[in-house]
Amino acid sequence: MQLELRHLRTLCVIADAGSLSRAAATVGVSQPALTGQLHRIEATLGGQVFRRGRTGVTPTPFGQFVLRRARSIMVTVDELLGGAEAESGATGLRIGGYHTPVLTGLLHRLFELPGAPITVHTEYSPRLLLDLLVSRRLDVATLVDYPGHELPALPTVGTRVIAVEPVAVALPAGHPLAGRDEIPLSELADEDWMVSPPDGAGWPECFYTACQEAGFVPRVRHMLTEHEMIRSLVAEGRAAAPCQVTLDGGENVVVRPLTGPTLWLRHVLAWRLGGSLDDRIPELAALAAEAHAAAVADVPGLADRLIRGDAALAQP
Repeated sequence: MQLELRHLRTLCVIADAGSLSRAAATVGVSQPALTGQLHRIEATLGGQVFRRGRTGVTPTPFGQFVLRRARSIMVTVDELLGGAEAESGATGLRIGGYHTPVLTGLLHRLFELPGAPITVHTEYSPRLLLDLLVSRRLDVATLVDYPGHELPALPTVGTRVIAVEPVAVALPAGHPLAGRDEIPLSELADEDWMVSPPDGAGWPECFYTACQEAGFVPRVRHMLTEHEMIRSLVAEGRAAAPCQVTLDGGENVVVRPLTGPTLWLRHVLAWRLGGSLDDRIPELAALAAEAHAAAVADVPGLADRLIRGDAALAQP
């Protein structure tokens, strides 16, 4: 027998029901038929998934292993097959984004408001989040883009720029330039660097371009996404890291805006046009802008840079 998705779903139903008789009633077959199917599934998997007892069934250690993976597979498949059919009115507000203060601040503000339930989906790639909007898996998303790599205009997706800010650099607190309010990229030409992987929307390509404009090719020693590891390596003086100005460096890391003509990023609110959210976009945009303003309020030397950033990268 070849294992199929329906077999994995059957195992999940049996585990949830706790007995073969209740599971048989749920799936609409006789108990002997379900028992026979379970035997064939277990034979295919090469191990016993459930122990049978007077009070029902319980997963074996091997069964727990199988069920964890079966549930993960079913969640993914249900998302792929059912997401396009769901509408926000029935499922609540579906918000996507990457871990930025705009997303987290917007969520905190929305959770405090009465209304439909909110579900959150995070992805590293802004382009993937756009695809999820187009395919109706999401209703709204907070995205970022960069000079020369602006997100494409799509006929079914609306966008609004929330804020424009400079790219920053994370340095150890004892670095000779750590006392500056802002740092020219050219003065960091001799540093080792760590960067986050390509996000499909222009990063880190825009950073490499800025380095070339500043007269050097960066020595990239590390590529990673985990903020804790980035902070740890920077604090130890292993490398400098380009980052968002709102990165919390902790006690041993300073974060300073970089200066340069292409060292900017935009925070963008995107939503699916023609949906139930159209009338709420001004409210959501205002909450997102409020979240960004709160996040950058205490960043040294940033207020003037934000003003110059708006002029340099005005919304098309």
